[in-house]
Amino acid sequence: MGDFNAKVGTDKVDDIVGKHGLDVRNERGEKLIEWCQTNNIILENTSFQQPPRRKWTWKSPSDETRNQIDYMMIFKRYRNALLLAKTYPSADCYSDHVPVVGKFKLKLKKNNKPSTNIKFDLAILKTNQTIREKYQISVQNNLKP
Repeated sequence: MGDFNAKVGTDKVDDIVGKHGLDVRNERGEKLIEWCQTNNIILENTSFQQPPRRKWTWKSPSDETRNQIDYMMIFKRYRNALLLAKTYPSADCYSDHVPVVGKFKLKLKKNNKPSTNIKFDLAILKTNQTIREKYQISVQNNLKP
């Protein structure tokens, strides 16, 4: 999605930001919230209660500062599909960011499209002389260079 360096904090905002974020909101956090409101998107990893070690998504090189600046963003209409969102700080991914992982419940619709295979009645070529002649002429014309 992008690296916004946005901190949305712990103050709940409508149903966009939950009360389980980290730290204090910054200016970039305000802009991200405005963008989410415009696009009907929620920051779901702020909605789930987790211990602090499962909330931070970035740490400074000195390991003194830890912030929540990466988010699992989903459209509001799919809100109930996400069962859990948390980070995995123990994941060894050679980055100052840690993975944000979600557990989803998916309801997939069966594809009920009718078959588009065209079945030709080849038996009619044996029984109908006129159709057979038209078919032979058509094939010959298509094979000519």
